[in-house]
Formats: sequence, structure tokens, C-alpha cells
Amino acid sequence: MHSVKDLGRSPGSMRTLEQHVPAPNDFGTPLIGVRPGSDMDLELRLEGVHEGILVSGNVTVDVTGECGRCLDPFEYDLEIDVQELFSYEDQEDLEAEDEEEQRLVENEKIDLEPVLRDAVVTALPFQPVCREDCEGLCSECGIHLSEDPGHHHEVLDPRWSALQGLAGQTAVTADKDNVLDEREES
Repeated sequence: MHSVKDLGRSPGSMRTLEQHVPAPNDFGTPLIGVRPGSDMDLELRLEGVHEGILVSGNVTVDVTGECGRCLDPFEYDLEIDVQELFSYEDQEDLEAEDEEEQRLVENEKIDLEPVLRDAVVTALPFQPVCREDCEGLCSECGIHLSEDPGHHHEVLDPRWSALQGLAGQTAVTADKDNVLDEREES
């Protein structure tokens, strides 16, 4: 919670917020996210507007994750733009359906955590990869395909396995027929 008492209710008032804060829990998904307790660098501008307090700026976080293809760990810095309006509690023009989605200035304070969580989590990739050309793991044996580019397994369709036995019998029968034909010719 950040106090906005100094901004009052006067449109045009403004201040900047530059802080390093620890990241809370649940800033991500099971494969990728921000490590709890790691630094989040906030560079935000808080502006008083007629409807409430407009928060805009950016946040920089250190993202850690696991590749969705090869399961190798990776990390990188991510800078996200943030813009959110915190409405005053006594605004009567809020529609009933929008009340749930509205962020409010409560007791001259605003809670930035849900806004930052929404911005960070939606900026994370749905299918995280360590690099775009990652080939992943072999589905049969689990070897890194980037380590052995020519790696493959001969996989036979199980529906043809019954015919595979017939092919062996046909070859043996054909050999016997050839021997019999040769004997008959001589």
C-alpha cells in the first residue's frame, strides 16, 4: 500500500515513485515467473486526475524459468509498461459491472501489488523457451536434440505389427518356392 495523501484530490498534482521492492509470491506460472524476494525496480509516476490517481511507468523484474521444450533453466530481465487508474471510492458514476474491475483509492492509499502482478504475469510467455531454435528433448529417450541433431528412433506403427510377422513368413515361403522351382527345372 502506497500513500497518495500528498496528491490530494487536485487534478494535475504529480509525483514519481522510484523504489526497489521485493517481489511477492505468485508472480508467475509453474514454468516461469519472478523469484519471490528478488528485486523489482519501480519507476512510476502518480498523477492526480479528476476520477482518481493515474499510475503509469515501468517495472523491471528478473524472470527465471524452465524451458518448455528442453527443461533447461534460464533467466532474463523484463521491463513492463504499467498504466492503471485508481478511482476514488466515492465516485458515483461507476457502473455495477465495472466495480469488480475497478482499482480504488482506499483511505488515501493505493495497492500496487495486484496491478504489478497482472502486468508481469500477462507479459510472460505462455510457452517459455530458452531460445527460439531450441529443439527440445527426444520423446523416446529424453536426449537433448541440440546435442545430437541427427538423433532419431525407428518407430513402427503398432497397427502394422501383425503384418510384420507375415512379411517374415512370406519371405521364407518365397525362398522355398524358388528352391522347388529350381529343382523342377533341372
